[in-house]
Amino acid sequence: MTRTFDHLVAEAESVSVAGWDFSWLDGRATEQRPSWGYQRLMSDRLARASAALDIQTGGGEVLAGAPKLPPLTVATEGWPPNVEQATRLLHPLGAAVVADRDEPPLPFGAEAFDLVVSRHPVRVWWEEIARVLRPGGTYLSQQVGPASVFELVEYFLGPQPEEVRRARRPDDAREAAEAAGLEVVDLRAETLRTEFFDIGAVIYFLRKVVWLVPGFTVARHRDRLRELHDRIETEGPFVARTTRFLIEARKPG
Repeated sequence: MTRTFDHLVAEAESVSVAGWDFSWLDGRATEQRPSWGYQRLMSDRLARASAALDIQTGGGEVLAGAPKLPPLTVATEGWPPNVEQATRLLHPLGAAVVADRDEPPLPFGAEAFDLVVSRHPVRVWWEEIARVLRPGGTYLSQQVGPASVFELVEYFLGPQPEEVRRARRPDDAREAAEAAGLEVVDLRAETLRTEFFDIGAVIYFLRKVVWLVPGFTVARHRDRLRELHDRIETEGPFVARTTRFLIEARKPG
């Protein structure tokens, strides 16, 4: 039986959005994954590191998925519910979680880590990454690229300026990394497909990824949500393009 708009809304509003686990969307949305396999690459680098830092770890789910952590492993996170969740998940694995506002400086001394990783950072402070890396150390990150999921963003916010659509380009990341004194050894980008099968999935996604539609609430956007619900019911899944890039940079040593 088809669930009503009100039922889907109530369900999506009531579920917790703490952490960085999107399993609630199983069967309700799909996201094509990049071909490089960030989890595998990260796990490989962690297994060979002696001291590692995971910046903006979310709920710690990605870091916890590594089979082996270095003897010294630290994760930072800025959102209090995520700090609590990451602590519960990572402390039993031997990793420390540090509450950090995601603004420079990082709360660590110079040359503290031989590996820094980060999946989908909101902002990258390249000078700080270069500072905390040891000579010969590596930064590995999968990041959100330009105009990612903008079909959904612009559905709610309208057409975005060109400078907004072009932000977060891989070449800009390369330039910023090099300006901080790092050598970029790998840079890859892909455009992928995302589908939302019901309006509950859209609501949950926007509640969790809060920077896509700033100030999003069901009450504020109810009319547009109902229109999108009707569109999905009539035409099928709402399709958007996600953009991702992988960057790996090394500190000369």
